[in-house]
Amino acid sequence: MPRVPARESAGGTQSVERALSLLSAFTEEHPERRISELVAETGLGQSTVSRLVGALVNLGYLTHHGRSGLYGVGPRVITLAGIGLNQSPVHQQSRQLAQNLAASLGLGVNVAERHDTGLFYLCHFEGANAPRPSTLIGRGGPLHATAMGKALISELTADEVSALIGTEYARYTPHTITSFPELTAALRDVRERGYATEQEELAFGRACIAAPIRDRSGRIVAALSVSGPLSAMNLPARQNELAMIAIEHADQVSSNLGYHAALAYP
Repeated sequence: MPRVPARESAGGTQSVERALSLLSAFTEEHPERRISELVAETGLGQSTVSRLVGALVNLGYLTHHGRSGLYGVGPRVITLAGIGLNQSPVHQQSRQLAQNLAASLGLGVNVAERHDTGLFYLCHFEGANAPRPSTLIGRGGPLHATAMGKALISELTADEVSALIGTEYARYTPHTITSFPELTAALRDVRERGYATEQEELAFGRACIAAPIRDRSGRIVAALSVSGPLSAMNLPARQNELAMIAIEHADQVSSNLGYHAALAYP
């Protein structure tokens, strides 16, 4: 096979990077963009953006709404997302269980992994008492302000936590943990109880309980949560009940992943 000249290879890499930067400009806050917005967001020239956007539309990675002139994420991106999601062992082993639990409780049930300094939703199912206008799958979230985030980092040492997310944290509500001592105390509670709680720490009017999921080695690789409006969760009366349910189902996923407490590595 003939070798690709270095100049051509570098140019191809640059084109890929530019195309990916265009796709990255589409976010939850900005799901649709105009060419002018993509130019401003990426810093690329208008002719380059127009050319790459046209190619992405032809390949199905973007769609074009002719009447409005707006571009949005195309079906090919969704196809790739589905392929990636279906390759996740955690998703495979938790999806049906989480769906059944959401239906039986009437609450939201989520499963998430940690990606770098945040969490990443793999499963999201809504119960009758916890409807949401859009899915959480693929979204991220902060580790310090969510029950799942605290469950995911509950067994890290204090030094590992500070190295990962620092010692001062963003405030989302008056109830958000914003200091390192507060967070380390909360993580200690998670280790002692086996579950994490969240009550209006990320958003007003919502509560959540989460338990860690482990792989065959005993390492925490994900978390499962039960969540919903404060009135539906009713933590003052139901915290122990919902915590035991979350732990039981997280343990079932762990077992499906090959974890057995007596056999786990120390």
